[in-house]
Amino acid sequence: MHKVNSPSKTGLFTTNRVYKSGRKVLVQALAAITITSTLVPFSTAVHADETEKPGLFQRYSVNIQDLIIKGLEFVGVPYRRGGNTVESGLDCSGFTRLVFLDSNGIDLPRTAAEQAQVGTKVSAEELKPGDLVFFNTMKRAYSHVGIYLGNDQFVHAPKPGAEIRVENMHQAYWVGKYNGARRLDGVTAAPSKALSF
Repeated sequence: MHKVNSPSKTGLFTTNRVYKSGRKVLVQALAAITITSTLVPFSTAVHADETEKPGLFQRYSVNIQDLIIKGLEFVGVPYRRGGNTVESGLDCSGFTRLVFLDSNGIDLPRTAAEQAQVGTKVSAEELKPGDLVFFNTMKRAYSHVGIYLGNDQFVHAPKPGAEIRVENMHQAYWVGKYNGARRLDGVTAAPSKALSF
């Protein structure tokens, strides 16, 4: 009788690391496609005086790229009510708070309802990547939050038993639950917190 060896822990670790590495590349590619399709203007001609220093559009898109890439890096992290870390899991507001703090140093309040009070209100027609989008998922306004990616997509930590994922805001469920959006223009970073990661 021939004994079959099971995979070693080292082999599983290597396979898992390759999987995570491949997932990270996929996430970065998805982010690049999303950013390119939503932020690049129709005319990409550059005038001589625009090449010397980055304008508002370039600065905005770099911050948004960082934000979106950071948000997409968390795809697959398990949901945990009240969760604040990747290791233990994240809930919706813990996810948005961690993404904004880690990518841009912005320290958002802890709950979705509190986050709905930060920044400037924007209409659904004016949504831009990086805006916070809010939903009524618990029979109260602003009980759920995600980050708008562009092209009607948003990333969020949905519910117990699920993982952080990207979804379409035009799915019937989300359309019926939509409460509004906020843009964090003018919200400043918290320097002491930005260095904690």
